[in-house]
Amino acid sequence: MTTEVRSLREFKMPDVGEGLTEAEILTWYVKPGDVVTDGQVVCEVETAKAAVELPIPFNGVVETLFFPAGSTVDVGTAIIAIAVGEGAAEPAPAAAPAAVPAAEAPEAAVPERREVLVGYGPRTGGAQRRARKAPAAAAVPAPVVVIPVQPEPASAERPLAKPPVRKLAKDLGIDLRTVTPTGPDGVITREDVHAAVAPASAPAPVVEAVVAATPLPVGAGDVRVPVKGVRKATAQAMVASAFTAPHVTEFIQVDVSRTMKLVRELKASGELGEGVRVSPLLLVARALLTAIRRHPEINAAWDEANQEIVLKGQVNLGIAAATPRGLLVPNIKDAGSKTLPQLALALGELTDVARQGKTSPADLSGGTVTITNVGVFGVDTGTPILNPGEAAILAFGAVRELPWVHKGKVVPRLVTTLALSFDHRLVDGELGSKVLADTAAVLERPKRLITWG
Repeated sequence: MTTEVRSLREFKMPDVGEGLTEAEILTWYVKPGDVVTDGQVVCEVETAKAAVELPIPFNGVVETLFFPAGSTVDVGTAIIAIAVGEGAAEPAPAAAPAAVPAAEAPEAAVPERREVLVGYGPRTGGAQRRARKAPAAAAVPAPVVVIPVQPEPASAERPLAKPPVRKLAKDLGIDLRTVTPTGPDGVITREDVHAAVAPASAPAPVVEAVVAATPLPVGAGDVRVPVKGVRKATAQAMVASAFTAPHVTEFIQVDVSRTMKLVRELKASGELGEGVRVSPLLLVARALLTAIRRHPEINAAWDEANQEIVLKGQVNLGIAAATPRGLLVPNIKDAGSKTLPQLALALGELTDVARQGKTSPADLSGGTVTITNVGVFGVDTGTPILNPGEAAILAFGAVRELPWVHKGKVVPRLVTTLALSFDHRLVDGELGSKVLADTAAVLERPKRLITWG
């Protein structure tokens, strides 16, 4: 009886380069025994900032999946073992390459390839991981320890769906193999997943919710939802912000009838360019940027370590977006220098990418001021919490027809409420009030976009 020589390589959870220490494995695309090739996507993981599909960096046969889907794994921890070289099983009979003696080409002699997430460069320092408990039993010199993993049901082919749709199906407990696709080329859409939950119900307008959950039947018991990924990071950031930055919130009601008229005119004329989306949020963003240009001191951050106020050189305008993964705040870099058509294109692209779950960590960092559009949920106003590291956040409420004194008469006008929260350590009441009042003034008479901008 001869012992088969096996050469095993482990693929470790990559470091995204953003200071994150862990990621959740959302889905495995392979199982033990599958043949994989260099660059093939083997799983999808979610960090506190992004959902990313991980490609394997070498050829071989899957030997072990160390963690099942749903596990949260520290960066630098092996997640999959691949049998490579002489010991790897072949998918079909083929001429085997000449064996290389281990003494001539030891595994340790090959420079370690530093795996990274898509879009990131290699790490410059060593991997940092949490302290790990010692194993209960002494290690046995064996080729590999196989951890049982629940195999995926056999299927002719993997259903086609984007990562956010897969995450939605997972949250709703839907097996994508049972969903009928209606998208192009047989791709499963969000609507297909929702239809699988309640196929008898008529389609209704879908409002993106921060928490995606399956409706519970009447009388159901308590349900516990693990807090991880984006939701965990958001919770920690909001607590840190609320208890470190002294928040002040001011409110103002604004007659935005002229702004809404301008939105309709820009849509009808196509003046901003073909395919450019025009919305009230676009003009709110331009109005806030105009106010910041008049009062640049609000575009700042508090440096606790040095006890300094840092005045930012450019406005990176964050837009709070409710996505299936949780609340994200991607930002438009140097938004203050963009023309209205450029701002419209950047805003449309930013929201599309966020809803698809493809926002990169780079787009989520470096924000200086944020807008949260609570009006899309029919909410009039709120007291928004600052995005950590920023000095101000503006809440844009619902636009409603209300009785309003206009030219000496009470007439119906389109009115909204703006709420500005700011860090009172670096923004005093006068500065905050001026920024809020100027934003409202531009929305009341949008021609000021030209005269003030």
